[in-house]
Amino acid sequence: MGVNYAAVLWNRQKKIYDLVMIGLILLYLLAFIFITLTFHPDITQETLLIRAFGTLALVMLQIILLIGPLSRLNKKFLPLLYNRRHLGVTMFLMASVHGIFSILQFHSGGDVNPLVSVFTANTDYGSLANFPFQTLGFVALVILFLMASTSHDFWLKNLSPLVWKTLHMFVYLAYFLVVLHVALGVIQDDINPVLLGVVAVGASLLIVLHLTAGFQAIRSDNQTNSADEAQYLLVGAVNQIPNNRAKIIHHQGESIAVFKYEGKLSAISNVCKHQHGPLGEGRVIDGCITCPWHGYQYLPENGCSPPPFKEKVSTYDLKVVAGKVWVNPRPHPEGTRIEPMTL
Repeated sequence: MGVNYAAVLWNRQKKIYDLVMIGLILLYLLAFIFITLTFHPDITQETLLIRAFGTLALVMLQIILLIGPLSRLNKKFLPLLYNRRHLGVTMFLMASVHGIFSILQFHSGGDVNPLVSVFTANTDYGSLANFPFQTLGFVALVILFLMASTSHDFWLKNLSPLVWKTLHMFVYLAYFLVVLHVALGVIQDDINPVLLGVVAVGASLLIVLHLTAGFQAIRSDNQTNSADEAQYLLVGAVNQIPNNRAKIIHHQGESIAVFKYEGKLSAISNVCKHQHGPLGEGRVIDGCITCPWHGYQYLPENGCSPPPFKEKVSTYDLKVVAGKVWVNPRPHPEGTRIEPMTL
């Protein structure tokens, strides 16, 4: 979170994230070019660049969509989630290089505007085998452009979280269009079918992981923690809660995050006010609970965002008995200060 909007705010983590990302991109491009030239030395430079950046963008899009379910299934993947928007914008840039070279290669030699030619060079829209697959890629690229250009918090704030989230959910439509774009391109241009198999495996993996993460979330929501006579719910042993992180419990459809930090314990609602992100999957940074989705922050003792922000979440009473943590599932009004439990 920040008081003023800035184009980019790089902290140490973001710098490392971006440097690793750029390094892997360069490594992929060099490896792809080397392997392609080894087996296809007669390939043109334009075709080489089209395929290199096209496959790179597809791989990056696949990874972006896998990060969400992977981070829900295993917290070791959370560092990839924190700065996923950087990865998304970079992926669009790679896809745009692929798109620009494709349009120049196949649609800039005639009298028709190249962008118009994308939709009119092949009008066999009623045939599956001969469907103009380049139009699918173009539409997907437009969606990715809209997402990349509105990725900053300025747009999130001014479009409203609901509109912004709805727009960015179109990434799944873009992915579907890209899969069709690649599949039809392989079939029509008689490209090595290995690429089609890789895309099919990637799409299947994406579906399986999303379903697995979804079912796990349903099971967690339906779990019932044991309660004592005062109807406090058992969270677990103190040493089961990692430092500067939380343990999440569920009760009657509600989700509570119990954080351990600076030798203290506090409990707040697990639901971020921004886009209902899982606060319990975040961590305490500079004394604030930081949502893993978009960095919204809350003070653990009262569930309030630090000034000048005004978001608030509910807080809960805690007690520690014989090294075990218990939480009262009845929430206090949003923003109510609850003195942290000292360990």
